[in-house]
Amino acid sequence: MTDSKAPPALIADVEHARLNALPLDWPADVPANLEQAYAAALAVRQARIAAGELAVGYKVGFTNRNIWPHYGVYAPIWGTVWQAGLVQAGSAPGEVPLSLEGLREPRIEPEIVFGLRDAPPPDCSADELVASLDWVAHGVEIVHTHFDRWKFTAAQAVADAGLHGLLLVGTRIPVPAGTVTVDLVQALAGLKVRLYEGDALKDEGKGVNVLDGPLQALLHFVRELRATPGAPDLKAGDLVTTGTLTDAHPVQPGQTWQTQLESSGPVAGALGGLAVRFE
Repeated sequence: MTDSKAPPALIADVEHARLNALPLDWPADVPANLEQAYAAALAVRQARIAAGELAVGYKVGFTNRNIWPHYGVYAPIWGTVWQAGLVQAGSAPGEVPLSLEGLREPRIEPEIVFGLRDAPPPDCSADELVASLDWVAHGVEIVHTHFDRWKFTAAQAVADAGLHGLLLVGTRIPVPAGTVTVDLVQALAGLKVRLYEGDALKDEGKGVNVLDGPLQALLHFVRELRATPGAPDLKAGDLVTTGTLTDAHPVQPGQTWQTQLESSGPVAGALGGLAVRFE
């Protein structure tokens, strides 16, 4: 059996690259497997928490099957969302400024974000999951990588903080008690998004792109990905962003990007687009 423990040198490489925005040039067999990659990511997470950083939730990546062949990653991964990289959009319309400082080869991803009122059980049903929700929001995740030209293995993406950089969360729409699961599933799966750079349409996506729907992506995360050895338990107040509805597109300082949503039904019908100005 391959050793799943993360070598100290691997952990040190990840932290050095993160703190100095430097590339990682590991060979394809480093980390050796996903188990070793998650062990490295969790070791870095614990070190950051010990240093005073606050973990506020999780990002689930590669839930959009349409982009799997492009990146050579064929299953979802997850990483930590940090308070320092979380931005809450205000209630007034307008562009939200986001700094790209410290991020390498950043890309923008329009997503659906969930907030937990209660911790769902690891083997929860869809009904139990919906009952545990506090809110749903549209979000924009800025992903980045320490591997040049976005060339990495799945294990390398996991070790590299799940590729997470920043998360902008829009208006949080409450999930009322008694929300009918099938109605929420269908409403979020049917959501459509258009992604613009300035006035130019860059991409379009649907809720169904992420493992058949954002709620299904969240359920997959709770049921399966949370089984990672050593992973912390979900808790009330955690947020989870469920993966990009379009491809991920490169961004740079000076650009403005915006999303437009087309949605209906419970909760989803109240979601609105976001506008971002990169600095």
